Amino acid sequence: MNTNQLIIEKISPFNVPVTVEKLIEAANQKEWQNPAVHNLQQSLAKSGKEVLPVVVIEICKPDYSGRMLGQNDGRIVSILMPYRISVYEKADGKTYVAVLDLSEMTAGLQQTAVEAIRGASDEAFGIVKSVIGPF
Repeated sequence: MNTNQLIIEKISPFNVPVTVEKLIEAANQKEWQNPAVHNLQQSLAKSGKEVLPVVVIEICKPDYSGRMLGQNDGRIVSILMPYRISVYEKADGKTYVAVLDLSEMTAGLQQTAVEAIRGASDEAFGIVKSVIGPF
């Protein structure tokens, strides 16, 4: 993993539906909640737009979000919540997973928020790695 990148992409060994299923299972095993799954291919089809499969998974861990949102100075990071994992297919027929390295965005934030963001980011990477392998 290149820690200088904000958005990190990796090929999944599985197709889009299986990757999504395995990521949600892995998140649940780590006590993360899954508030929503957005199927952007289906959403765009309703507007007459055809795109390859794109699914955005939202995950949230109350321990981290509670620490961030429990302090006035930490509430600013709510713009980054819940954590999102994107799973999509490209024209090469392969499935990809993209994640944000939120630890790159902590400069100037209150220490409690920094610790929670770094912990959440590290744990979310662990969830993705458990399904598709190391970055």
